[in-house]
Amino acid sequence: MEEQASKVRSYIMSKVHGKDTKPEVMLRKALWHKGIRYRKNYRGLPGTPDIVLTRQKIAIFVDGDFWHARGHQENPGEQVQSNKEYWTRHLGRNVEHDKEVNDALTQEGWLVLRFWESDIKRDLSRCLEEIVEYL
Repeated sequence: MEEQASKVRSYIMSKVHGKDTKPEVMLRKALWHKGIRYRKNYRGLPGTPDIVLTRQKIAIFVDGDFWHARGHQENPGEQVQSNKEYWTRHLGRNVEHDKEVNDALTQEGWLVLRFWESDIKRDLSRCLEEIVEYL
């Protein structure tokens, strides 16, 4: 039984993608529709931001609620029921990495904007307004 559950979990996790997620694509399409041009998954910067407005020096990240421990910043991994030790360590490291990337980009003179996937899905126009504020 445990082996089958492990295979199912492995299959589900294999379907998780780091690029071109639905919220990311939604935000990019909205930016494009407004005439705002960008680079996507720009490797020339720390953390490989999801969307980069190079002329304005704005780096935008679309953070997954689970992977970046939304609502659990003080206790990442709290939302997980099985293999809690692994996930607490893994998700905690993701939160630390986000802070390190923010600091590195800020030191290089970039403005860093981070949006939660649920916020984009719930209120795309507000996220778009926030970006336009800085243009």
